[in-house]
Amino acid sequence: MKKLLPFLTLVWIFIFLYGCSQDAPVTALEIGTPAPDFTISDTKGRTWTLSQLRGQVVFVNVWATWCPPCVKEMPSMQKLFTTLPPDRFKMLALLYNDAPAMAENLVGKLGLTFPILIDPKNMTARDYRVTGVPETFIIDKNGILREKFIGPVQWDSPEALQLVLKYINE
Repeated sequence: MKKLLPFLTLVWIFIFLYGCSQDAPVTALEIGTPAPDFTISDTKGRTWTLSQLRGQVVFVNVWATWCPPCVKEMPSMQKLFTTLPPDRFKMLALLYNDAPAMAENLVGKLGLTFPILIDPKNMTARDYRVTGVPETFIIDKNGILREKFIGPVQWDSPEALQLVLKYINE
């Protein structure tokens, strides 16, 4: 037993240290804190960096073609996108766990003109602590997360338009 005691002590220390070194549970991004920066290319090959969009309100929607609620909200996003001034508002749709070719096919069918970002390892979705799709983040002109929506939204509604305009006009 005396020979076993040092071994058990080492096992206990390993378990304790291993348990303490694990990442903390995933928590939602806090409204009012800086949005995580990212640099990602879109399906057209253009690179987008969030921090380079300062001075504009940025709408980031995380979506997938295999998600019916995501596809359903896309036409209302397109209407919002074309309604707002392009020099003060950017809409970025971040493809999640999906094939870019599928996204391009859907973009063509729906006539979408906003950028579709490709993040093959879903690092940005992880940084934004996405729990499912669709999820939408509204980031103000200073790079601060102001709104987060889980689930689909009717983005061309008067309420949604007023919400986004509030941040554009600040």
